[in-house]
Order: sequence, then structure tokens, then C-alpha cells
Amino acid sequence: MATSPLVPSSLERFLQVTGDREQTIAANMANVDTPGYHTKDVNFAQTLSRASLESGQAQFTPVVNDVRGLLERPDGNNVDLDREGLLLAQSQLQYQLGTQLVKSNFHTLLSAINGGS
Repeated sequence: MATSPLVPSSLERFLQVTGDREQTIAANMANVDTPGYHTKDVNFAQTLSRASLESGQAQFTPVVNDVRGLLERPDGNNVDLDREGLLLAQSQLQYQLGTQLVKSNFHTLLSAINGGS
């Protein structure tokens, strides 16, 4: 997402972290049948906190870690589609919240431009 002076950087980072987490979850789901693949995740709260501290940087890369403690199948894969589906739904709701906040910011700006009407 390109930096915009109209969207607060914290909101931009929120959307970026949420999008990155969605991509990680989608990769897990895509690798459900890959032998030896281990589920990965982005610690949302920790990454968002770090993103806020590093807001001056042009590029931000979230830390993606293997998820421990999941049941492994005989082929070494531990992806659970039910778990991933739940996390994807949660992440999509977070992203939708972020886009609604962006929309609200633009409506406020438009209202100010139009003299409050």
C-alpha cells in the first residue's frame, strides 16, 4: 500500500499487517497436502506494535514464525484447515474494519471540503 497523507500511518500499518497475515494463512491452506510443511503465522498484536514503532521506515516486513503444538500427520504436515479457515475469517474482519476506518477518514475530509454538509 502506497503511503498517503490522507490515511494515518498507523491505519496503513494495520492494513498492511492484516494483509500480510492473510497471505500467510492462504499459504498454509495452499500447502495442506505438502509433506513436511509446517503451519506459519504472524503474531498480529506483536507485529502491529512493532510496525507502529517502525512507522518511519519505507518497507516493513512482518516476522513469520512456525506454529508449535499442532498435531502433525504422518507425512509431517501440521496444517489444520478448520483452524486456518477461522483465522482467515478473523483476519478478513480485521481488514474490513481497517477499510471502514479509511472510508470514514475520507468522508470526514470530504465533509470538511464541502463545508460540513
